Amino acid sequence: MEVKFLDYTLRVGGEAGQGLQTIGGALAKIFSRKGYHVFTHQDYMSRIRGGHNFYQLRFSDREVMASKELVDILLALDLNTIEIHKNSVREDGFILYDSESMKKKFEGPQFIDIPFRKIALDVGKKSVMANTVATGAVLGLLDLGLDLLNDILRVTFEDKGKEIIEQNIACAEAGYNYAHSNCSRCEAFGIPEPEARKLLLIDGVQAIGMGALMSGCTFYSAYPMSPSTGILNYLASRAEEYGLVIEQAEDEIAAINMTIGASFAGARAMTGTSGGGFSLMAEGISLAGITETPLVLAEMQRPGPATGLPTRTEQGDLLFVLNAGHGEFPRVIFEPGTPEQAFYLTSKAFELAEKYQIPVFILSDQYLGESEWTFESFDLKRPVYNDYRVREKDLEGAEDYKRYGYTDTGISPLAVPGEAGKHLVVADSDEHDEEGHIIEDAETRIKMVQKRLLKKLPLIKEEIEAPLLYGDSSPEIVLVGHGSTYGVIKEIVDIFSKDKKIAMMHFSQIYPFPERDRFDYIEFLKNANLVISVENNATGQFAKLMRAETGFEFARQILKYDGRPFTIEKLKEEIDACL
Repeated sequence: MEVKFLDYTLRVGGEAGQGLQTIGGALAKIFSRKGYHVFTHQDYMSRIRGGHNFYQLRFSDREVMASKELVDILLALDLNTIEIHKNSVREDGFILYDSESMKKKFEGPQFIDIPFRKIALDVGKKSVMANTVATGAVLGLLDLGLDLLNDILRVTFEDKGKEIIEQNIACAEAGYNYAHSNCSRCEAFGIPEPEARKLLLIDGVQAIGMGALMSGCTFYSAYPMSPSTGILNYLASRAEEYGLVIEQAEDEIAAINMTIGASFAGARAMTGTSGGGFSLMAEGISLAGITETPLVLAEMQRPGPATGLPTRTEQGDLLFVLNAGHGEFPRVIFEPGTPEQAFYLTSKAFELAEKYQIPVFILSDQYLGESEWTFESFDLKRPVYNDYRVREKDLEGAEDYKRYGYTDTGISPLAVPGEAGKHLVVADSDEHDEEGHIIEDAETRIKMVQKRLLKKLPLIKEEIEAPLLYGDSSPEIVLVGHGSTYGVIKEIVDIFSKDKKIAMMHFSQIYPFPERDRFDYIEFLKNANLVISVENNATGQFAKLMRAETGFEFARQILKYDGRPFTIEKLKEEIDACL
């Protein structure tokens, strides 16, 4: 007998400026605090007012990690939302709207006409409270109670005073009661309460910021550029509590040079940007490469070229990040598939950057960065902090100090300027000798390239973990993804596994490619009948990289490049076509 799971999708649609994020964010908190697993994603235009945006929220009594096309509840804040999304609502679903505000009445069992604005004016004396009415109405439709919403309202309007709090609570209750009493089908909707549990609700940028904090980051400099700005905002909000130095630079050139300077001076330093800003950082990356200065950089992708679609998502920068910066020097690229992976991989990025004195990139995108997930917890013991810096006490008795001294590993002692006692710390962006002074001769050049590149690379490769395997251990079909496609591919494998031998192989530690001694993932793929690469770009960049690094070529590729993420139904259609 097939087990039925609770699985509902809510979509809030309207114009920018109508408070979609406020409503969706409050509901996501409420569902997660009730004990439901939650997944959210946002679709919005690059304008402050107007246009059409939506906030989608999926909640279930089991883990969910991707969005669906069909929705159970559509909360329409404007007429355009109904016209665009009414065909996405299930036959037994609901459309909540305000006919008075929209000046149009809809007939049919799906439509529930709720006077959001009138209730707000009558009860709260302010039309701006219509969103509170709408949030209460959704909870009334589901009969989930108002305790948690009232708690959120008290915290949200704490600075506004007791009267505003009470008015909002009254508006929420009025919306709740109106929806509950005017929905004849609501009792059949059947929303059972989940088991009591505390779940962490977190998005990708918050996870990166938390990972940085747990790894000892003390300096972050960036120029705001969506979708990376969330990292800057998160760390800035924690700066006073944790003693961080946060600098909003005048541009990305300044941001990366400040970060390199802070790292050279002994701080654990990080910067972040998106593709356009990363273009300006390319010379700085090369500077970090030759000076062997630890650098952690989050590159949050959005569709290009140029400004492209600044509020949409894409996996279009992998090969750019791989090759950015002139000359040859080692680098590491991580591309997390979940906020949990983002948390752990950010910690690992700081560890490898400091240990090997290299740039490490956290590559992600708008979809993962702004999608909220729920987790039981993160393992706070898993992030590591090893201090690889050399200070005066470490140099006691040393006759001299060579910043770029030759070693068997290629890793030279990394002293902190001003904390090296009598020793001078010298760095140079020209090719240099062991002490850091400029050189021109061929022999030293060869030794330096061998030291900072060829000796380090084999050691770095040993640190890279094999791809994650999920599903059948001897599959006939394998779906291969990287980064933010993790969730949707995992759910697709669950769907197809009922009657097919199928598995997912997911890469989150992208470059260098992991060694195959622990898990020969290439041989594993060769043994499958059909291997499909799934990517959010037009040219199959990861497939190209895998072919270049391993010789393996995918039989089929599913590529999406409209600026939107894969949904479960759409990806299933694509895979059905391949089969």
